[in-house]
This record gives sequence, structure tokens and C-alpha cells, in this order.
Amino acid sequence: MPAIDLKTQLGNLIKLQEVDTEIYNLLREKGSKPEEIKVLEASFEAKKQGLAELEKKSLDIQKLRKDKELELATKEEAAKKLQSQLASLKTNKEYQTMLQQISDAKADASVIEDSILGLFDQVDNIKNEAEKEKAKLKEEEKVFLEQKKKIEIRVKEIDDRISQLETQKKQFMPEIDPKIFSQYERILANRDGLAIVNVKNGNTCGGCNMFVPPQVINMIKMYDRIVTCEICNRMLYVAE
Repeated sequence: MPAIDLKTQLGNLIKLQEVDTEIYNLLREKGSKPEEIKVLEASFEAKKQGLAELEKKSLDIQKLRKDKELELATKEEAAKKLQSQLASLKTNKEYQTMLQQISDAKADASVIEDSILGLFDQVDNIKNEAEKEKAKLKEEEKVFLEQKKKIEIRVKEIDDRISQLETQKKQFMPEIDPKIFSQYERILANRDGLAIVNVKNGNTCGGCNMFVPPQVINMIKMYDRIVTCEICNRMLYVAE
């Protein structure tokens, strides 16, 4: 069995890591999209709620107006009934008392009538406000659907790109020793998509930023075996 050229293996892993880094970044971006849509939907629903409240307010006022109209009819009927009883009264005192009752009933009816007219005005004002809100909501819906469509298009772009990258990744696999590839994949899964890193500034792990001793760096440069960071367990290499 031919000896493994570890330097070449590491070179292939570095190229593979570039592909996997893009895949993980795309997956992370894709994972945020459902929440973005959820936020858009919640915002739009809140705007719809404003119109619903206006419509409910209009219905409540119309119900109150009908109640007032029934109350007005009752007062008018009472005034008519009292008016019809005037002729049957025998004393002036009874007559004057009845006139006062009729006057009070008419006054109450007048107040109720004014209240009904005010309620008509309120319904008209709310109706105008609701029409404006509907027109505004229509524009808001258009913006919402456009933003949602952009997110859906972006998700499709991400899926297409990930498919391309997965194909590209498969092309590297025959060039990498199965055991080394298995170790790489294990670290990749456990270290958030980052399995092999450069030693930065000559003495710092590119994954966890911890100090890498000189003897470890010498071991890396010997290419006798895969060297990993003592802290984060990522594979290490030194860029030439």
C-alpha cells in the first residue's frame, strides 16, 4: 500500500474546507429565512388588525345607534300616550303635571335624537378612515408579498448553490484518504463547519485563537501525521 502524501492530503482538505465553509454559511443563512418571513407576516397581521379594530368599532357604534333609535321610539310613544290623556284630566294641577311630563319626554327624545345624529357622524368618519386604511393596507400587502417573494427566491438560490457545492465536494473525496476524510467530517460536524485551520501569526490557532507551542508547529511542518489543536481539536496547518 503506497504511503500517504500528507502534505497533499492537507492541501485537498484546505480546498474542501473552503467549499464546506460556504455550505455552512449558506445553510446558516437559509435557516434564518423562516424567521424573517415570520417577522414580515407578524408585521402585516398587526397592520391588518388596525383595520379590523376600525370595522369592529363601526359595528359597535351601529349597534349603539339602533339601541338609541329604540329608546327614542319608546320616548316618542310615551309622549304621544301622555298627550292623548290630557283631555281626560279633571283638574288644572293634573293637567300641568301631565304637560310637564310630556315636556320632559320630548326633551329626553331630543337629547337621544342628537346622540343618534352624532353616532351617524361617527360611523361616517370611521367609514372614511377605514377606506383610507384599506387602500394603505393594499400597498402594505404588495410590499409584504414582494419581500416574501425575495426571501423565497433567495432560498431557491441557496439550495441551487448548495447542490453545486455538494457536487464539487464529491470531486475531492477520491483524492482524500478515507480515514482522514472521516476524521475531517467528524470535526466539521462538532466544530460548527470548521475542521481545518491555519496557524495565524505563527503561533495562534485559527479556530479558537489559543496559543500553539513551537514544538507543535514543528510537528505540523514535518507532515508525519495530522496534528490537531489541543484546545478545539481542529486540524492545523501552516501556510507556506
